[in-house]
Amino acid sequence: MTTLDSAIDPASPAFRANREALLERLAELDVALDQARAGGGEKYVTRHHKRGKLLPRERIELLLDADSPFLELSPVAAYGTDFPVGASVVTGIGVVEGVECLVIANDPTVRGGAVNPWSLAKTRRAGEIALANRLPMVNLVESAGADLPTQAEIFIPGGRVFRDLTLLSAAKIPTVSVVFGNATAGGAYVPGMSDLTIMIRDRSQVYLAGPPLVKMATGEDAEDESLGGAAMHATASGLADFLAADERDGIRLARQCVRRLNWRKHGPGPRNPCPQPPRYDPEELLGIASFDLRVPFDPRDVLARVLDGSEFDEFKPAYGSALVTGWGELHGYPVGVLANARGVLFSAEAQKAAQFIQLANQSDTSLIFLQNTTGYMVGTEYEQRGIIKHGALMINAVSNSTVPHLTVNLGASYGAGNYGMCGRAYEPRFLFTWPNAKSAVMGPAQLAGVLSIVARQAAAARGREFDEDSDAAMRMMVEQQIESQSGALFLSGRLYDDGVIDPRDTRTVLGLCLSAIHNGPVKGAERFGVFRM
Repeated sequence: MTTLDSAIDPASPAFRANREALLERLAELDVALDQARAGGGEKYVTRHHKRGKLLPRERIELLLDADSPFLELSPVAAYGTDFPVGASVVTGIGVVEGVECLVIANDPTVRGGAVNPWSLAKTRRAGEIALANRLPMVNLVESAGADLPTQAEIFIPGGRVFRDLTLLSAAKIPTVSVVFGNATAGGAYVPGMSDLTIMIRDRSQVYLAGPPLVKMATGEDAEDESLGGAAMHATASGLADFLAADERDGIRLARQCVRRLNWRKHGPGPRNPCPQPPRYDPEELLGIASFDLRVPFDPRDVLARVLDGSEFDEFKPAYGSALVTGWGELHGYPVGVLANARGVLFSAEAQKAAQFIQLANQSDTSLIFLQNTTGYMVGTEYEQRGIIKHGALMINAVSNSTVPHLTVNLGASYGAGNYGMCGRAYEPRFLFTWPNAKSAVMGPAQLAGVLSIVARQAAAARGREFDEDSDAAMRMMVEQQIESQSGALFLSGRLYDDGVIDPRDTRTVLGLCLSAIHNGPVKGAERFGVFRM
């Protein structure tokens, strides 16, 4: 393979400015992550511990193999909404008894672990990841059920969580539940639909309706333990497959269940089990991406700090040079890379991408998309040259490709360029964002300018005088709105990605994802739709 050269100068003013700006964004990310880890706050955390109960991340730590990594997903879900950051649930991928598992843990310190619209969306995304990548799922359950004030938003779509559990089981992807406290109403169906269920003596309470609702519905005076206690479910209803003495014993039993799954990966292992690290310092990734998204940067400098041995064999380097394509390895796994080099995608880039994606599907090779694009080129000349059909060619290839896709937004991701570079709507297996990145229909200034032009034309058509002062105020308001709503934390809070990551962690995060992906087969498409020529 060809070793990439990188001439990045950490002492240059541009590098220093980029680094300082990105460190500011990382500081904002740290604040949001601290809010998520704080759960319901010190008062409720203290109360939970006094009851002898563990916090969700403490449960996860005991569940996972010692010193193994945990890739937390959507950690800032609900950021910028009326709900707590983190959405009262922790999800992620970790190793249990040598098996990569998708773990979901309710946070009972936040409104008793009640399910709100964002925790529902986060849980559903975790289920999608488990199914797409053939990951056994472990649910650490303690939830008061639906957040009743928002029941209209969660009741109907909430049923999909239970459906997803049955789909996992039908696909021979095991599901295990450990119930640490209440699992009420809809929450009772999580252990009820899991392949294996563990309850904790004198702690777990699983019922469709608690004593007050039973009284209202039937007139019966029911007690917690006889209605839904762990011992009852282990001896009478049969819902509990294992009865644990305490939380740690429940986690021990969960690990035992995973150990007995006889789990095997269906995908190929790393081509090189002992890969060479990149030749360049990943710390320098902080200064490579331009804080001013109008200023392009060379994605090869990123690849030199992410790929094994900084080795990369470029495909069509002299054609469609605004898009870098080529082959490399990441933690031993072969990958194809599509990376934006100069923001705008022209016809040549689109055609090059389509061919490259087809080649990756022929060789059953996973694809990594590194986004930094303002979209497809516009203008009379480019329309006449066929930019629409060439862009459609690329989007067709992305849509019908069946090898795993991983996407990282390094900077800008605007317009249909987001689609062609495998944005969220195109269902990459995983999608992560750097803290400096933005995504929207178009840039704030461009969007405000378009609205201004339309308003000016409308005023002229009606024969009215155009109000310049109102126009200036409108443009400022729109630019500020789009600026805030296109930022990484805002979008991650709405689950448009799987997390905002520190650029220095890019190689590790992608490596963990590639390993998880290879739990299932990696197979290219056998056919594509009609490519317009």
